[in-house]
Amino acid sequence: MNRIWIDALTPKQILFFSKLAELLKKDGFEVLMTTREFREIDGLLKKKKIEAMVIGKYGGSSLEDKLRMSIERMRELLNVIKNWKPDKAISFTSPEASRIAFGLGIPHYSVSDSPHSMYVSKLAIPLSKLLFTPWVIPKKVWVKFGIDKKCIIHYRGLDPIAWLRDFHPSPEIINEIGLDLHRYRIVIRETETYASYLKFLNKTLAPVSDSVLPSLIKELGDSAQFIIVPRYEKQIEYLRERFDYESVIVLDKVVDGASLLYYSTILIGGGGTMNTEAALLGKPVISMYPGKTTLVEDYLVRNKLVFRPSKVKEVINLVNDLINNQSKLNQISRRAKSLVNKLENPVEKISRYIKAEKE
Repeated sequence: MNRIWIDALTPKQILFFSKLAELLKKDGFEVLMTTREFREIDGLLKKKKIEAMVIGKYGGSSLEDKLRMSIERMRELLNVIKNWKPDKAISFTSPEASRIAFGLGIPHYSVSDSPHSMYVSKLAIPLSKLLFTPWVIPKKVWVKFGIDKKCIIHYRGLDPIAWLRDFHPSPEIINEIGLDLHRYRIVIRETETYASYLKFLNKTLAPVSDSVLPSLIKELGDSAQFIIVPRYEKQIEYLRERFDYESVIVLDKVVDGASLLYYSTILIGGGGTMNTEAALLGKPVISMYPGKTTLVEDYLVRNKLVFRPSKVKEVINLVNDLINNQSKLNQISRRAKSLVNKLENPVEKISRYIKAEKE
């Protein structure tokens, strides 16, 4: 039996690779998924009942701590992977997985929709046999990281399709966090301020909430409910103290993100995955991602599913325009459904390539 090692380092990767693991197991592969200790990952594994071996910890915001945790994680992974003896390894450009696989002579396959995450791309992609990536990212973008064009495989899909294709919303989320269906529900996803590719751009711990929430509370009053989805413990502590209002919910536990978005009115997002997820679910997305617009997000902006206002006042005006215009909300929903029906499920294409190599 062929063995596949999957290393998943973020909640998005857990959701994506759990669906790939299901397909690979159906094709006769034995799969080992590894991950690392991180608040959102710990909660997601329990919430979704996903099996993964937790090895090592997230390094946090410090460059030295990131490096130290990566070195320690490689040391722990080496013992596990050496004994388990996988035939192939796959990750979302995990520096640890690619290095361990290379060192043990195991073919490593990368998946990525994030060339803007340049540091991990520089470390993992040159050591990868193939790179799987959305078609909206040209191959020339990836070649600079040290991979041949012939080794880049495009899928005509966006990553959240992997777990949204068979998605059914859970109404339990309503009572679980206290959603008020009689008010507008505005979800705010905070920025990944500890990420190496953003840490030099952010000046505050919670840049999205700090910049727009005071004005939105003043503008919308009791007509809206704001649900903030933090990433880190320090963000939770900071946001609870900063926004101690009846209309503001600061989530301190992992919830079913897709169901939360399904029952929301608008997402104001400081990151990439949740923005894409909401857009594919037909929810208006106001992107406050602090870096340069990513290629995936640029595609969604062109399809009028994501909006990129440049000023706080524009955000407020846009929120007002959307919540007072049901026909516009309906148009966004229809555009999303049309797009989703055309998109390819990326894990199906990846599993076909892995299976072909098995044969």
